[in-house]
Amino acid sequence: MSQAQDSSLSAIRCRVRGRVQGVYFRASTQRRARELGLCGYAMNLPDGDVEVVAQGEAGALEALKSWLWQGPPAARVTAVHCEPFEGNVPAGFETR
Repeated sequence: MSQAQDSSLSAIRCRVRGRVQGVYFRASTQRRARELGLCGYAMNLPDGDVEVVAQGEAGALEALKSWLWQGPPAARVTAVHCEPFEGNVPAGFETR
């Protein structure tokens, strides 16, 4: 059964604001998400924010949400807004 069909999994989309571009935020998010067994992606947005879409078990999603407030050492996160996500989530975790 694929993760998209597994009803025990859910997905979120988070918008991370602050100094989050040019500080390895996407690559660090990818590493952390893979450690947690999550699928999805991290992508820079034109306004300077980073969008993170992740799918997995609830506990792993909560751990990622907490981590997003910290990010890599050079990041300065000022806001994280997450909401449920219903779209397609890629297998694995990628940066875009």
